[in-house]
Amino acid sequence: MFARHALSAATAVSLLAAGGASAETITIATVNNGDMIRMQGLTDDFTEKTGHEVEWVTLEENVLRQRVTTDITTKGGQFDVMTIGMYETPIWGKNGWLVPLDDLPAEYDADDILPAMRGGLSVDGTLYAAPFYGESSMIMYRTDLMEQAGLEMPEAPTWDFVAEAARAMTDKDAGIYGICLRGKAGWGENMAFLTATANAFGARWFDENWQPQFDQPEWKETLEFYVNLMNDAGPPGASNNGFNENLSLFQQGKCGMWIDATVAASFVTNPEDSTVADKVGFALAPDTGKGKRGNWLWAWALAIPAGTQKEDAAKEFIQWATSKEYIELVAENEGWANVPPGARSSLYENPNYKDIPFAKMTLESILSADPTNPTVDPVPYVGVQFAAIPEFAGIAGQVGQEFAAALAGQQSVDEALAKAQALTTDEMETAGY
Repeated sequence: MFARHALSAATAVSLLAAGGASAETITIATVNNGDMIRMQGLTDDFTEKTGHEVEWVTLEENVLRQRVTTDITTKGGQFDVMTIGMYETPIWGKNGWLVPLDDLPAEYDADDILPAMRGGLSVDGTLYAAPFYGESSMIMYRTDLMEQAGLEMPEAPTWDFVAEAARAMTDKDAGIYGICLRGKAGWGENMAFLTATANAFGARWFDENWQPQFDQPEWKETLEFYVNLMNDAGPPGASNNGFNENLSLFQQGKCGMWIDATVAASFVTNPEDSTVADKVGFALAPDTGKGKRGNWLWAWALAIPAGTQKEDAAKEFIQWATSKEYIELVAENEGWANVPPGARSSLYENPNYKDIPFAKMTLESILSADPTNPTVDPVPYVGVQFAAIPEFAGIAGQVGQEFAAALAGQQSVDEALAKAQALTTDEMETAGY
C-alpha cells in the first residue's frame, strides 16, 4: 500500500476550492510507460484531496496517439484529460481543440517549468498542456561490457565509436547484443529515433521549399548505417521493438547499449526491475562531427480537450499530477531516483536529486536539443524528431513502415528510401505544399 502524503496546505486548499461541492469522475487517456503506471498507483492521493474519481484508459504508445487524435479531431468526447506531447500540443492548441492552461494558481508555479518544455507546449505564450515529464535521448550502456571490450565510453561519443563498441560487445551465443534501438514502425517509435539520428548525419525531412529529401545521400547513409549496425549487433526481431520492448531487453542484461529516452534511466538503474542496475553508465547521444547530436526533445504532457463537461476537475488533476508536491509524493514512496524528470527547474536545484547518477546527463541532453534549429542545413519546420506540421504524423507513420521493412530484410534500403520519397512527395503535394 502506498504511503499517504499530504500536499502542501496551499495546494491542497487550492485543489479543494477549485473542486467546489460536486465530485466528478474523469476519464484520462495515457501511455503505458512506467511513470504513468506509477501515477495511477498514487491517484488515491488526488481523490482524497478533491473527491474526484479517475478512470484510466492506458494504451501502448502508437495506439494512444491514434485514439486521442481520432477523438479530438472528431470531437468524440471520450476523454477529459489526454496524454499528448510537443508535436500535437501546438497544432491542436492553435486549432482551438485544447483548453488553455492560463489560469493555474500562483502556488502551482508555472514559471518553474523548464523553458524548453514550456515553449514546446505553448502557442503564442499560452500553455496548452502541462508536462508530466520531459525527456531528451541519451546513451545508456553496460559499463562491465564496455570494459570487457577494452573500450571507454566518452561523455560525447561519435556514431563511429558507438558502432565499434556495439560490435565488440556483441556475443550472440550468450544472448547479448551490443546495441538495442527502436525498430517498431510509428512516427513516435522508429521515426522519432531515426529522424533524430538523421539530423546528426546531415539529413533532413524537407529542404527550405518543402521538397522531401529521402533521395539525398545523407538519408541513405543514415539508413544503411542503422540497418547494418542492427544486423551486426542488434537483437533478433528488432523491427518489432519499441521503447518498452528495448527497456525489457536492457533490464534483462541483453543489451550492451541502448539509445533512447532519458526517462528510462530510472528504470534501468532500479535494482527491483533491472538485473544490471549497478552496471549502467550514461553518455550524450552520438554525433558524426557535423555539429548536431542525435538526441530529441519531448514531453509527455497532460491536456484538456475543448468541449469536456468536466473542465474544472480535469484542471485539478493536471495541477496535482504536474506539481512540485507530486514530485515529493513520488520521492516519498519510490525514492528520488524515480520522480518524473525533465519538467521543472527546481528538481535540478534540489539537493536530494543532484547526486542521482543520471540527473546531470538528462538535463544536459534536454538543454542541448534545439527544435528551432535541428539540422545541419536549414529547414522550414520546427522539431527535432518530428516536423511540426499536421501532415507529419500520417506521412511518418507510412515511412516508418517502409524503414521497419528494410530493417526486417523485407526490402533493401534503396527500395525503402524510394518509397519514402514517393509517398512523402504525394502527400505533401496533396496537402498543398
